[in-house]
Amino acid sequence: MSKLKSVLKKDKTFTSREEYQNNLLSKINAERDKIKLGGGKKAIDNLHSKKKLHCRERIDLLIDKNTFFMELGIFAAFGMYEEHGGAPSSGTIFGIGKIHGRNCVIVANDATVKAGAWFPVTCKKNLRAQEIAIENRLPIIYLVDSAGVFLPMQDEIFPDKEHFGRIFRNNAVISSMGIPQIAAVMGPCVAGGAYLPIMSDEALIVEGTGSIFLAGAHLVKAAIGEITDNESLGGATVTTEISGITDEKMKSDEECLDKIRELVSKFGETAKAGFDRVKSRNTAYDETEIYGLIPEDSSKPYDTYELICRIIDDGDFDEFKPTYGKTIITGYARIDGWAVGIVANQRSIVKSKSGEMQFGGVIYSDSADKAARFILNCNQRKIPILFLQDVTGFMVGSRSEHGGIIKDGAKMVNAVANSTVPKITIITGNSYGAGNYAMCGKAYDPRFIFAYPNAQIAVMGGSQASNVLLDIKTGQLRKQGKEITEEDRKKFLDEIKKRYEEQTNVLYAASRLWVDEIIDPSDTRKIVSYCIELANNNPEMKKFNVGVIQT
Repeated sequence: MSKLKSVLKKDKTFTSREEYQNNLLSKINAERDKIKLGGGKKAIDNLHSKKKLHCRERIDLLIDKNTFFMELGIFAAFGMYEEHGGAPSSGTIFGIGKIHGRNCVIVANDATVKAGAWFPVTCKKNLRAQEIAIENRLPIIYLVDSAGVFLPMQDEIFPDKEHFGRIFRNNAVISSMGIPQIAAVMGPCVAGGAYLPIMSDEALIVEGTGSIFLAGAHLVKAAIGEITDNESLGGATVTTEISGITDEKMKSDEECLDKIRELVSKFGETAKAGFDRVKSRNTAYDETEIYGLIPEDSSKPYDTYELICRIIDDGDFDEFKPTYGKTIITGYARIDGWAVGIVANQRSIVKSKSGEMQFGGVIYSDSADKAARFILNCNQRKIPILFLQDVTGFMVGSRSEHGGIIKDGAKMVNAVANSTVPKITIITGNSYGAGNYAMCGKAYDPRFIFAYPNAQIAVMGGSQASNVLLDIKTGQLRKQGKEITEEDRKKFLDEIKKRYEEQTNVLYAASRLWVDEIIDPSDTRKIVSYCIELANNNPEMKKFNVGVIQT
């Protein structure tokens, strides 16, 4: 076991970087605070006047006091659906918290956002919540208060495989897997949405505010001419005493949440995956120093070992192939006592085995080969893998192509795709091109994926993309016998860069759920530890098999 030693100096560069990261974090947190108000304070007050709690108040009462609620997808739909007035957090809150010491996924509609109606991203977010419950064998609690599908966008949420109906399909699958599902109808539950609570294992309803039916009073009148009201169609008394579709009625939100806590308190213990954990030790260096490590300019290098030693226990790091494939760091460590394998892009400029200088953040053939082998080792030993992703892609050029970069890259991608131990990904900087895939981006099924406030995700960097597109544009004009003017050239480049700046912004990624959440870098240890604890709840580990790997 070797110890990582920090040589980070708290000089002007450190201070400048620290200030930059803190400013980014402050902006992210300011947006987060706005989103937490949902439809606004007035809308929350209106709920209270109806003796209903806001969804965040419900979650606070549901989870154990003074415990961590890991909210995910808070920035879902950020900057989207503006033509419809916006949809803060896509009108749904979800995360994972402890109820009587048991980790549970909690999904709660925000009735202050379009009456809890479902937008396309709302559906994607709910499917992600169910995916996390399935992958980690976690009970799931639904706090239902929704007007159903947002009808102006019904074509983007209704019929496809990853649309609304998939949620009810998942209800059935989750139940068949023996994962408990409890639903509380705490407001309207309309049309297709009515299936969600009834396909759960137990359904409660709040008297006076909860209602559940396939068609409301207005639609019933239009369809069959019957005149009725929503309470008579599917209120608490009707659904518990006449139709029997819900199991018990509660007098208030508070009583309903207490009942859920009582139900969860009686869940039996489940088998664990058996990931190794010992007594936790503190980091060797202050975690907040990460702020002063990462540059303001994502193209500038930094030493990734400095990041690692502020995350792992006491700086202890068993590095795998330390002198080979140096643009990727691989090794075994502990985080909060949990054994973990780390695959990290080295952002420093390093020397190859032949003495050639290699760019930091670029994956070379030897690095890909090393990472693939390390991933195999982690699977053999049942060690979860943490990917620290700050990658600009695979090395290009004739020398790399002749050296088989595609073959070695495919080897790494194959290992990542077929890995069966839990994978946790944190995008600490750049996430460009096929590097995103090789370092376990969203398409490669990480159990959880997070991003630092400075993270950027794109097929390539803005400057590279703008120059490529400019070359194409220039070529097209020349074929027409025209030349691009310097003014048009500058205007074209500025437009491309502006678009890329918007699309590579971390909020753009978070709004579309390319990442589960934007995190404070100083919380990295806490979040990784909790994710491994959650993953440890699933004992079913498939045998690790890779596909065709060329040697």
